[in-house]
Amino acid sequence: MIILFKHEKQLLHPVKVDKPNPRYAAMLHEQLGGPNGELKAGLQYISQSFRVKDPAIRDLFMDIGTEELGHMEMVATTINMLHGHDLQAEQAVSGSIEPHVLGGLVPMLTDASGHPFSGTYINATGDLPADILSNIAAEQRAKVVYEYLYRQINDKGVRETIDFLLNREEAHNALFREALNKVQGQGSTADFGVTEDSKLYFDLSAGERHFEDPRPTPPAANDPRRH
Repeated sequence: MIILFKHEKQLLHPVKVDKPNPRYAAMLHEQLGGPNGELKAGLQYISQSFRVKDPAIRDLFMDIGTEELGHMEMVATTINMLHGHDLQAEQAVSGSIEPHVLGGLVPMLTDASGHPFSGTYINATGDLPADILSNIAAEQRAKVVYEYLYRQINDKGVRETIDFLLNREEAHNALFREALNKVQGQGSTADFGVTEDSKLYFDLSAGERHFEDPRPTPPAANDPRRH
């Protein structure tokens, strides 16, 4: 029997907190069920992988997607520790009440404002260059959110976890950029740069011009519009 996923009981990286902090737990939910969070990333990359024909890039999408689910487990575990053991809805801030009145302190799949996770966060077009660019942007946005979160907590244990996750986002970003270099001239990268309209900068701002006319990616060598 072939099993797509196997749960390893050991986390990708040890998780600990110095002390409970329910308010910060609510903030960290942004990276659990938010539009730039770990669940979104895992589902996006795995969903995209099903259409990829290049075996190396398909494996890359699946490997990173699976790791993102491991990151989701780390974030959820951290939130669980930050919640502590006491229901304190009267002290909860906006967006953090549900775990106290509905979830029994379970890390719920919501963002920092309490909005539930949505499948509309997932970007998958079937066009490999477009999907890779979307993934690069997703990693960059996730990194920014973690940087904002890092600045707002002095808990050494939480900071160690975020530092690990930040560096893994950077690793994924670099891998996706390498994959993008492999697919130049494929898919949508062969569909633009065809006419003179793609080579003009429309200077519609008063004052100094800061950019020259663009030099778009040329059509692929086998594209009939090239001739």
